[in-house]
Amino acid sequence: MIIENTIRRKFKFLEAHLNEKTKRLWAATEASHLSYGGISLVSRATNISRFTIHKGLNEITSNKSVTGERIRHIGGGRKAATHHQPKLIEELQNLVEPVTRGEPDSPLRWTCKSTRRLSEELIKNGFKVSSRIVRLLLTKLGYSLQGNKKTIEGKQHPDRNAQFEYINTQVKKKMQESQPVISVDTKKKELIGNYANNGKNWHKKGMSPKVNGHDFPGKDVPRAHPYGIYEIQRNHGFVNIGTDHDTATFAVASIRAWWRKEGKKAYPKAKRLLITADAGGSNGHRLRLWKWELQRFANEIKLPISVSHFPPGTSKWNKVEHRLFSFISSNWRGTPLNDYATVVNLISSTTTVKGLKVSCLLDKKKYPIGKKVTDEEWKSIKLTRSNFHGDWNYLIEPN
Repeated sequence: MIIENTIRRKFKFLEAHLNEKTKRLWAATEASHLSYGGISLVSRATNISRFTIHKGLNEITSNKSVTGERIRHIGGGRKAATHHQPKLIEELQNLVEPVTRGEPDSPLRWTCKSTRRLSEELIKNGFKVSSRIVRLLLTKLGYSLQGNKKTIEGKQHPDRNAQFEYINTQVKKKMQESQPVISVDTKKKELIGNYANNGKNWHKKGMSPKVNGHDFPGKDVPRAHPYGIYEIQRNHGFVNIGTDHDTATFAVASIRAWWRKEGKKAYPKAKRLLITADAGGSNGHRLRLWKWELQRFANEIKLPISVSHFPPGTSKWNKVEHRLFSFISSNWRGTPLNDYATVVNLISSTTTVKGLKVSCLLDKKKYPIGKKVTDEEWKSIKLTRSNFHGDWNYLIEPN
């Protein structure tokens, strides 16, 4: 890494004084003095292709100077694919977005579609682009393709990608109709008190906050259960901080709180609410209590509620994870969450350069666990399952 940085700095000083040929020969000379992997190292440091460096090495070793060689002016040569196809990047992002994954505590994004498949889809849409160009464009856009061993979360469902496409189609349709679309989930619970919080923050030397040496809290230590609602269309976030248990009743109560505080004002002409959620947790697709509470909510707002769950093992695909929770975690990094007021204030002050706004409420109500839905109550739910995976996609209409 030290050698690569040194070459990068040297090239930065020399680049303005080198033409096409001398750049090639200089890069080849640097690579020749390095051991195995020198060509790749110089290529990464200078952004000169391996093919060009190989060509320079052949010229050096053959001791033959190419006479009459044409040297291009700066900016000469073949134009980038995006120069003649200005909509290429936009179309590529549209193809990648439906299955974009995001680590909650990291801005890193990566895609599950191969460059070959993306290239084929772009060609079908009238673009001229190879899989190599697609890979270069994805890298510049901040994407990186991860190996399966590092991204599998449990057993992959055979209809995983089909469900992603289904969700994307439903979301696009409802957004075009100006209907509310929200992504929901519970963030991991946080200890309230003088406990260490991951991440670093700026402090004067020796003035960093002192926290407890061990994180082994008992049952009496308070905890925060942040339930997040992310509005895809408005890029708004709403977080309800629970102090009791993360149950299905609490999940729907959080959605209800969002609707009363923001939803009904933002969508006065709403005809249907679409919710995208994980397959498990307090909003799991198998929970009777989740559906029964949604029925009560639908009766209150007098609107049908469509729900689409992400397949099992794909919780990090959910928009609320990488468009809301990741920025909240970044905002409070290195800050002990000493009390609930600190949590609420830190979440409420979370913003991004792309205009994310977040509001937060503290919910001190009790949500006891073990609540059951009787068969009679279950029969009262007006639930219609979709033709495609009715267990993941369904509609609950008000009674």
